[in-house]
Amino acid sequence: MARDDASRAIGKIVSVSADRLVVELHRGSDNFTVIGFDDVHYVATLGSYLMVPTQSEYVVLEVISLREKDFSPAYGNGPEMDKATAAKFLDVVPVGSMPVQGGSFKFGVSTFPPLYADALYARDEDLDRIFNVEQPADRQTKIDAEGAAKEGTVPHTIEIGTSAVFKDYPVKAQLDALFGGHIAVLGNTGSGKSCTVASIFQSVFMKPDDFGALGAAFVIFDVNGEYRQALDKLPWSINSSYLKATDPDAEIEDSTRSISGNEEISRFRLPHWFMTVDEWALLLRASDRSQQPALRTALGLTTLFAEQDDGVVEGNNGIAAIRNHVLAKIVLAILQSDASSASKSDRILSILASFNTQNISIAAIRHQVGVNYGQLADAEGLAEFLSGFVQEEPVLPTYANKPFTFDRLLAALDLALHYEEANGNKQIRDYCSQMVTRLKSVSDSPDFEFLRAAVENLEDHDIEPTHFVDRLLGITRQGENYRKERQLCIIDLNDASDEIVELASAVVARLIFDRMRRATPRNKMPVHLILEEAHRYISERPSRFAIDAGITFQRIAKEGRKYGAFLIVASQRPSELSKTVLSQCNNFIIHRIQNPDDLSQIKQMTPFISETVLRRLPSLPKQHALIFGSAVKIPTTFRVRDADPTPNSDDTQVRDLWYVPEDPRLGWNS
Repeated sequence: MARDDASRAIGKIVSVSADRLVVELHRGSDNFTVIGFDDVHYVATLGSYLMVPTQSEYVVLEVISLREKDFSPAYGNGPEMDKATAAKFLDVVPVGSMPVQGGSFKFGVSTFPPLYADALYARDEDLDRIFNVEQPADRQTKIDAEGAAKEGTVPHTIEIGTSAVFKDYPVKAQLDALFGGHIAVLGNTGSGKSCTVASIFQSVFMKPDDFGALGAAFVIFDVNGEYRQALDKLPWSINSSYLKATDPDAEIEDSTRSISGNEEISRFRLPHWFMTVDEWALLLRASDRSQQPALRTALGLTTLFAEQDDGVVEGNNGIAAIRNHVLAKIVLAILQSDASSASKSDRILSILASFNTQNISIAAIRHQVGVNYGQLADAEGLAEFLSGFVQEEPVLPTYANKPFTFDRLLAALDLALHYEEANGNKQIRDYCSQMVTRLKSVSDSPDFEFLRAAVENLEDHDIEPTHFVDRLLGITRQGENYRKERQLCIIDLNDASDEIVELASAVVARLIFDRMRRATPRNKMPVHLILEEAHRYISERPSRFAIDAGITFQRIAKEGRKYGAFLIVASQRPSELSKTVLSQCNNFIIHRIQNPDDLSQIKQMTPFISETVLRRLPSLPKQHALIFGSAVKIPTTFRVRDADPTPNSDDTQVRDLWYVPEDPRLGWNS
C-alpha cells in the first residue's frame, strides 16, 4: 500500500459476505471522526464512501450502518459504555471501482476485498471521480444561422442539486446520458416532482455559457396547469408557446398573440382529421367486434367522398367508380326493403343530398329514369339503372386523414351503416347505436371544442399534420433548410377530463413521433415530451375507454431513441404506470414514496439498487431525491436544485388561510 494510502487508513475489513462487509475502525477514532491531512472526516454518515486499495484499483464501499461494542471487563456492570475502549464497526457494501491513478469510477464490482484489507476515507478528489464532476465544458466553433463562425462552450454535465451526504457538494448528471434516454421522476404528491422537472429544464436553459440550448425542444403536457409560471425567468433567447385546450377566458382567441418578449399564447387546436382509426375508436369508445369495422368504413367514406367528382364515369375503374358502386348498392338495398314507397323515397333523397356523384344524384336520376320522388313511379327502371354501377365488392379506400367536418362524419357513419345493411348485416344499426349517440355528443359538447377545427378558420400550415407538428415544435422552413425558433411548448390540459387528456396526449405524441421518424436525416433534433401525472394516461391496465392510449407511449419508449423522441415521465403512482414504459427509462429520480405497492414496483425495476438505499425512500425530506441510471456513476441521494421560479404547485398554507380577520377578502381573480 502506498504511503499516502497508509495515512488515510481508518480500519480493516473483518468480515466478508455476499451482501455486505464489516470494517473495524482503528482504536482512537473517537465518535467515528478521523483527522486527515486535508480535512476532518466524519465517516459515520450513512451513504458516505470508503476506499479499499487492491492491486491496481480502489474498491469503493458505501456505509449502510454503524455500531459499537464495548470489550472492557466492566461492560454490562458499569453505568455506561466505556467509549475509549469500545470497538467501532461500519457495515458497508461494495458499489464500484476505479483506478488508483486517474480514470473514472465504474459502477459494480467483480472482486470483493479480502479479509484484513485496509479501508481508507475518501478525499474530495475521490468524490470528484465517483460523482463524475471532473469534465470541463468543451470549447467549440459552430456556424450560426447567418453562416458566421462563432466560438462557445458546450457542457458535458448539468448541476441538478447538492449531495445529501457531503455538505455543499454538487451533484451533476451527464447531459448526453440524461437527455439521450427516457427519464422517470417518481414520488408522492407534495414531494417535489414538479419542481424537479422545472429545475431540470431551467438548468438546461439558464447556463451562463456562450452557446444557449437553442436547439432543444420540450413539449409539456401540463395536466395541472402549473408550469407556465416556471418559465418567467428564461433567458431572452429562449422562446416558448402556451396552448390551452379549454379556457373560459374570452381573451384567448384562436389566433396566436404575444404575451411577453419570448412567450406566445393561443388556444390549443387539434384538427380531428389528424386522428387515426384507433384514436377515433378511443374517442367514441367503439367496441372492437362490430363498432370499429363500421367506424373504419365511415372514415374511409369521408376520404372516398372528400374530393370533387371528376365527371361521368364509364366502366368500373377509379375512385369515382367505387363511389358509384357504394351509392348504387345502398339505394338498391333501400328499394328492395319492406318500407313504404314514401319512406324509401325520403331515405334515398336524404342520402343523395349528402353523398352523390355525377352519375348518381337526384338530378341525374330524374334525368335518366324520370323518377318522381315521393312516389317512386318507376322503381324498376331506377333499379335497372343503378345495377349497372354495382361491382363485385371492390376494396374501399382507407382513411387518409383528409379534412372533413363532424357533420360529414355523422353522415358518413349513417352511409356506412346503410352499406353494411346492403351487404346483409341487418343488425349493424342496433349494434352501433351507442357509438352514433357518442359521436353526436362529441360533436356538440364544449369540452371537445379543441377538436372541432373548421378548415376555413385554419391557416394552410395547420391543415397538414407535418406543418402542425413543426409549428408546435417551433420549426420554420427557410428555403431547403429548417430553423428552430422555439424551445418550449406547454399544452395546458388543466381543465380537461381524463379522456381528453388521454386522447390529446396520445394524438400529439403520435404526430410528433411520426414526424421524427420521417425526418431526414433522422435523430438530428431531439424532442422531449414531459408527461405530468403520467399514470392518468400511461396505465399498466387498460383504461375504461376502448383503446389504451398508452400503446402510443409504449412504442415511443421502445423505439423513440433511434429517432430522437424521448419521454420524461412524472408520476406519483409508479405501480399504476405501464411497466413497458418504466422498463425503457434510462434514468430515475425518486422522491419520497411510502405506498407499499409503489415501493415494490421500484424494487422490481431496480434490482441492482441495495435494500438499504430503497429503505430511505419513505423518509426522504421534501425536495430530496435518489437518482440512478446512466447519467450518474453511482446511485446518489441529493437535494434538488431550487427551481426559480417554481411551478404553481405550492402546498396549501391552511393555517394562514383559516385564521384571518373578520370578513376576509378572497384572493381569487376569476
